[in-house]
Amino acid sequence: MRFTRLRLLACAAVLLGLSGHALAQRVVGGDLQQQMSPAEFKAAGLDKLSPTELAALNGWLQGKVAAVTADVREQVREQVREEAREEGRQEVIVKNRGFFDFGSKEPITSTLQGDFRGFGKGYRFVLANGQEWEQTDTTQRAGSRKPTPAVTISPGMVGVWYMQVEGVNLRAKVQRVK
Repeated sequence: MRFTRLRLLACAAVLLGLSGHALAQRVVGGDLQQQMSPAEFKAAGLDKLSPTELAALNGWLQGKVAAVTADVREQVREQVREEAREEGRQEVIVKNRGFFDFGSKEPITSTLQGDFRGFGKGYRFVLANGQEWEQTDTTQRAGSRKPTPAVTISPGMVGVWYMQVEGVNLRAKVQRVK
């Protein structure tokens, strides 16, 4: 999904850059006399210019348009690069939540794959989002069987995480293993 979005952004940037350049070339591709109606040309006072003066004005205007077009193209490229960087940063944060102490302080919510059969040190819990967590404390709860319950894993202090299972009044200290 990430690469598809990056490709889409890159294509949009290229098309924007090309269309802006093509539009600029169309607008001032020839001289001003060809681009303007005779009335506009005369109203601007350009009919008073000598052919040399008109050529110099056309050259200056085309140079300005080319510079603006190049600047816009570079701005679009930089924006696409920054959006791709930010998307990559967010993907790393989301993918690695629970392994490292960074990212959002919001709890992770999901459901367990399979049944919840209680708490016990060393028990492993696989979530529907693909994360795997292992209980690290000695909290025990046996005899509880809940099919695919909702779970909330909340960050605590100093990189500690706690898992709460819906309908169970205990919470256990867990550590992400996968």
